[in-house]
Amino acid sequence: MGGRPDAVKVRGARVNNLRNVDVDIPLDSLVGIAGVSGSGKSSLALDVLYAEGSRRYLDALSTYTRRRMTQARRPQVDSISYLPPALALHQRPGAGGMRSTFGTMTELLNVLRLMFSRLASHRCPNGHYHAPTIAVAAESPMFCEECGERIMPPGAEDLAFNSTGACPRCQGTGIVRDVDDATLVPDESLSIDEGAVVPWRTFGFNVQPDIVREFGVRTNVPFRELTEAEREIVFNGPEEKKHIVVTSMKGVHDLDFTFRNARLTVLKELDRAVDEKRFAKVAKFLVERTCPDCDGTRLSEAARAPRIGGYGLAEVTAMPLRDVLAWAKGVPDALPAEMRDMAATLVATLQEMGGRLMQLGLGYLALDRSSASLSTGERQRAQLARAVRNETTGVLYVLDEPSTGLHPANIEGLIGVMHDLLDAGNSVVFVDHDVRVLRAADRFIEMGPGAGREGGRILAQGTPEQIAVNPESRIAGFLTGREPSVIRERAAIPSLPADWTGPLPTDWAGQSPAISGTSAAGVASFPDIEEEDVAVAESDVDAEQSAVSCESATNRTWLRMATAPIHTVRALDVAIPRGRLTAVTGVSGSGKTTMILESLVPAIEASTEDRPLPAHVTSIDPAGVERVRIVDSTPIGINVRSTLATYSGVMDMLRRAFAATDAAKARGFKLADFSYNTGSLRCPQCDGTGRVDLDIQFLPDVTIPCPSCEGRRFRVEADAVRLVTPTRPQGLTMPEVLALSVDEALAVFDPKGSVKCEMRDAAPVASNGLVAGGDTAMRTSDAIRAGVDDRIAPTLCRRIHSALETLSSLGLGYLTLGEDTPSLSGGEAQRLKLSNELGKKQHTSMFVLDEPTTGLHPLDVRTLIGVLQRLLDGGATIVVIEHDLDMIANADFVIDMGPGGGEDGGRIVAIGAPEDIADNPDSLTGRYLRSVL
Repeated sequence: MGGRPDAVKVRGARVNNLRNVDVDIPLDSLVGIAGVSGSGKSSLALDVLYAEGSRRYLDALSTYTRRRMTQARRPQVDSISYLPPALALHQRPGAGGMRSTFGTMTELLNVLRLMFSRLASHRCPNGHYHAPTIAVAAESPMFCEECGERIMPPGAEDLAFNSTGACPRCQGTGIVRDVDDATLVPDESLSIDEGAVVPWRTFGFNVQPDIVREFGVRTNVPFRELTEAEREIVFNGPEEKKHIVVTSMKGVHDLDFTFRNARLTVLKELDRAVDEKRFAKVAKFLVERTCPDCDGTRLSEAARAPRIGGYGLAEVTAMPLRDVLAWAKGVPDALPAEMRDMAATLVATLQEMGGRLMQLGLGYLALDRSSASLSTGERQRAQLARAVRNETTGVLYVLDEPSTGLHPANIEGLIGVMHDLLDAGNSVVFVDHDVRVLRAADRFIEMGPGAGREGGRILAQGTPEQIAVNPESRIAGFLTGREPSVIRERAAIPSLPADWTGPLPTDWAGQSPAISGTSAAGVASFPDIEEEDVAVAESDVDAEQSAVSCESATNRTWLRMATAPIHTVRALDVAIPRGRLTAVTGVSGSGKTTMILESLVPAIEASTEDRPLPAHVTSIDPAGVERVRIVDSTPIGINVRSTLATYSGVMDMLRRAFAATDAAKARGFKLADFSYNTGSLRCPQCDGTGRVDLDIQFLPDVTIPCPSCEGRRFRVEADAVRLVTPTRPQGLTMPEVLALSVDEALAVFDPKGSVKCEMRDAAPVASNGLVAGGDTAMRTSDAIRAGVDDRIAPTLCRRIHSALETLSSLGLGYLTLGEDTPSLSGGEAQRLKLSNELGKKQHTSMFVLDEPTTGLHPLDVRTLIGVLQRLLDGGATIVVIEHDLDMIANADFVIDMGPGGGEDGGRIVAIGAPEDIADNPDSLTGRYLRSVL
């Protein structure tokens, strides 16, 4: 009889771009999967291993149960053997609703509620406290020693703000919504008849002016001229019926209507706001504030009453996790001897659960912190700690980018937690690019060599040591350190403003010269940047520097912001150089997101739109920045109707080109007909999506290419129109063009190309006389031949070529024009969002990127830096919130927050060029940055 299998055996995997992949993945091991963005890493880990592992587990459930669950589709694979049940920890876990907090999502609050139920001093109805007693756990009757009243200790459920322990006023949310009077009548120069009372106008209460007139309120004078009594009726008048006469096109009508004052109108509509659309309409009349009854703790007065050592549940949950664990250690010793064993058990459980989170660098988070306010990395680590605590055995854990949002100082903690999963008898497969995490793997698999069509196969596999010497590997040089750090030629930084009050770089010796930006590692050679572009950029810098030297403290070369304390962030004086790449660094919880996304961005937007600044921002000088663009890696679009061609604008130009051909005109086809979303040429069976879902009842839905159009999205009539380009005299149909990759389309639409140029495209003429077009083929004798006047207009050809050139220069040349955007990786989506900004003058624009290197291979990071350089050449100001050392090393200016997280952070520790940060003894980031520089 054979022994236990030692590996998952995958044979013939063909999901997404995987090309019949055969691979053995060791069990009971830590296995990494690496590769450039789009190479097929996530397809193998999530779409094959996790999808099939979870599907097989659900298959063991009854048919009745399965029909009521969302099930994963069966992946396209010949066979998978010895696959255990699988759980996935995704890169972007859900944020949770307004009732979710750090304490509830980690289940730490469950233990604390039990502690306050069983170990606390409880209060009698007359307000006297009874010392902690074992009688609570024993469920024995308790009576007050002072007044004799019976004490009813709360159970754990009675201390939950999502249950019976909720504050009655805010219903456990900690906030209340009140009507903002300033929004009800924003323009007092208008009369009520002219629409001064906005809620009546917004919600269609057009007869309210007639009704309020019956109360004696003047409706034909400016609102500012109303008496206090008249205003009181408008805002707070009684809900009474009044008899009014209404004149309409059908005559005069006598009606009885109930008066709704302006406040009541908003509150009634709030009650009816059952969806996001309705709530958004009401929200502009509301202001949120901390609940005055519970002070934002979410708990009822009774739930706040139990005390342990002078602390209530509300006070403990407001502490950072590290302080909660320190407080809990002293709890057992302060209790009667007979309660200490029970207390020690509860405290040990809390310490074990909290210890995992501390290991992952989350000790700075307060338990009452809303989960919606946590970063993606923080939520993912909380999810990982919870997985370890579940103490499962024999499960395959699939982790997607577990190092997301982690400062280099927290990597060891992450590796330790993954080993905890292994020690419990599980297997771990992770997708990551951080070489420190990859070095910790027992084995790892490298996908590649490129992305899209150029990837999808196994490039190398083995131990990190074996891959380090594999000549095929593209990450080996980064594993061993042989691959040098490539650092762009940085721009010089102008002198700091004379009134700057923050820290200075270590080598400035009390002066404010311009910071030298030349990198120690030399100049990067990015293929995306032409030499003449660099020359122009350098001349711009020189011109700007000469102007800077004579400017005062009020110069326009620095964005300035001052803030008051907020959350755990102290009062800040922030300066960001305009037209430069600034990296904001620091450990998780140090205040990076608060400073940039919650302060700087809304302050600049408010300043340019002439709105009040956020309450905690005391001043802002945008230094000429008029537009802020936040670029993240969230998916583009929500369904397959959004494609690379539509998002980039190429599809509109293609439709115009096809509609202008003689073949289209002869058949009566217009611009709209060539849309696969709404046009008459879209496939009627799949409605232009190129795929259909098959409902097979109690089994998961199966998605297949549309049998009618074979995935081409268009009817066969679309093949009657062929577009002639300089390199394709026989022409291409719209489905054939959409099947081209960006690089292939570049050659097709090359305005300087010749018909003799050789290229690979989606419609080659094969030796058997077939012309392949996407997933279909037709005989050349049957093909519609393109006419002379079916040629694309030269101007349109150049515009299409220019747009495709931009996509190719972003490293997206492998993607097909018809690729749906929701399927793109985070790195691909981010670069695609930047594509529309390149080539424009950006002197008044600021781009903010929150951890832009998430999910990017070190080679992809270089491509991204090249893209950012092109934006800088256009005059843009760029701010990146970042942990990646290569990206930080390429910044012109660095602002390092810290020194720790939570209460230990919240201030600017160091500023300057990357070398200044590396030389600063107070900077934790600097210690790791030295190795890159």
